[in-house]
Amino acid sequence: MADVLETGRPNLEEFADTLLALAQQDPDVLVVTSDSRGSGKLIGFAEALPNQLIEVGVAEQTLVGVAAGLASTGKKVFAVSPACFLTARALEQIKNDVAYSNHPVKLVGISAGVSYGALGSTHHSLHDFAALRAIHNIDVVAPGDNFETRETIRAAMTHPRPLYIRFGKWELPHLHAPATSFEIGKAITVVDGSDVTFVGIGETVCVAYRAALLLKDERISSRVISMHTLKPLDLTTLLRAARETSAMVTVEEHSIHGGLGDACASVLLQHGAALAFRIVGIPDEDTVTGHQREVFEHYGITAGHLAGAAKELLSGDASHEVHPRH
Repeated sequence: MADVLETGRPNLEEFADTLLALAQQDPDVLVVTSDSRGSGKLIGFAEALPNQLIEVGVAEQTLVGVAAGLASTGKKVFAVSPACFLTARALEQIKNDVAYSNHPVKLVGISAGVSYGALGSTHHSLHDFAALRAIHNIDVVAPGDNFETRETIRAAMTHPRPLYIRFGKWELPHLHAPATSFEIGKAITVVDGSDVTFVGIGETVCVAYRAALLLKDERISSRVISMHTLKPLDLTTLLRAARETSAMVTVEEHSIHGGLGDACASVLLQHGAALAFRIVGIPDEDTVTGHQREVFEHYGITAGHLAGAAKELLSGDASHEVHPRH
């Protein structure tokens, strides 16, 4: 367990470069965007492969419809748009044109969670996990670092089902050793431990890792799981952690309703797991406005708060709020 994490770059940049390299080898790879070609070096993709990128403008419903149509002809289509608009404005098209019609479009939600910060709740995407988990025939992935991003895009090229991939916009630390294996639907145990398990997704995995470092100094052994695939959830890894540790904290940049925490709680309860459990995420209230780090601090998505939550669970103290009030 490294005491210092090396900083990488935004996952969206990693996505754009990985996709460009793949598309240069395969003319069937197409990018369809809705006013997003300048995001995360996609403008470089457009300049390098102008015949493999389609810009539809501010028209998310059209974006998904066009992507589904192209996928129906055998093209490998990545539909890129801000997550807040893609999964709200175009939800019906995602459901009917992509999922129910079984067109393997790769839907890419960028600047997800609270990445847009000061633009406020209209631009926050705190509903996408919940909405898409409820739709049949679509898988959901949120990579936790650049390695997971590269491997997700490579796997997406041959993934047989519709897929939603969620990215934030800030630089992320490198979490994994070079020899780490990756598979959609298989969580990665970043750190093994025997006292408490942290289960994170997307940009919260590094927060959980840092919480584990804090607890290590107090001789508390923490397991950190990157549950990069929310759907299908890796039941084997989750239930093993429930058997082998005494407490579990889930953390997500999403509403506490319908996301990672709810999914894990449902599995654990239905399989008879008995351990202390807490969900950390965004509560059901008017969301505060500010930089992502400020929003995280307000709602306790920090290493210190997660470490404190773990110690409370291990001590048997159930007197807590789901998130801190400031």
